[in-house]
Amino acid sequence: MANDETPTVEGSLTALSEAVGKACVDLLAVKTALDAARADIASRNTSVTRDVVRHAEHAIDHLRGADDSLRDVLNDLKDRM
Repeated sequence: MANDETPTVEGSLTALSEAVGKACVDLLAVKTALDAARADIASRNTSVTRDVVRHAEHAIDHLRGADDSLRDVLNDLKDRM
């Protein structure tokens, strides 16, 4: 989409649907890796750097924001019916 074009509802919903689909795959891969890392850390009684905690908190904040935005989209779509 060119910068001078006004986004359409159809285009916006298509782009959002594609982004959510890709995010589903990415989030599932991350969840699998996190679960494996947690199990490894627990079984070996190892530690991780504070960077992991800081980055995890940052990711959680972003995911909460995404969740809020997606809820707003769904509410807007529900309101039109």
